Amino acid sequence: MNAIGNYLVDNPMTLFVVGGEVAFWVFIAGGLIARYPLKLKKFSTVLLAAVPLIDLVVLGATVVDLSRGATPNATHGLAAVYLGFSVVFGPAMVRWADVRFAHRFAGGPPPAPKLRGKAKTRHEWREWFRCLLASAIAAVLLLAAIFLVGRPDEVQPLWDWLPRLGAVIGVWLITGPLWQEMFGKKSEPARAKVGR
Repeated sequence: MNAIGNYLVDNPMTLFVVGGEVAFWVFIAGGLIARYPLKLKKFSTVLLAAVPLIDLVVLGATVVDLSRGATPNATHGLAAVYLGFSVVFGPAMVRWADVRFAHRFAGGPPPAPKLRGKAKTRHEWREWFRCLLASAIAAVLLLAAIFLVGRPDEVQPLWDWLPRLGAVIGVWLITGPLWQEMFGKKSEPARAKVGR
């Protein structure tokens, strides 16, 4: 067996996290293909409604794995982070894809033009606050996993994710809303002069 195979045998949660991400996009794409090109609205609704269930499957697999005595590792922490961000950003990703499928296959309106200036700045702050919420959910899940395991000598890989979340929040703040606050006005379109 090669190194990847050995790793997956030793860390089966990796398959659940990767499988969850793949299933997330497969269900979204399947739901939108069923809705627009195939005109199967009921089937589409079932597929899109099942998207949040993927998060529950990943969460359930993580809880079962840890409660059976698995030694926590980085993948268990990644599952918590995946769930936090999927819960917060998942619905917006579905809406983003839906607008594009509707435009392409059902004559829907085109996607909104790129935001500029103050609208872009407001958007960047909203996205950063959503990152903050996703990180908070992930942190709560990590702390719950640490409590569930209850073996202080084994939970360091879970604790290690908390500063990583802090780093994500900080980098997002700098490269998102603060960058837009400092340099966004340069991208604002010039206003046409009125009158003479």
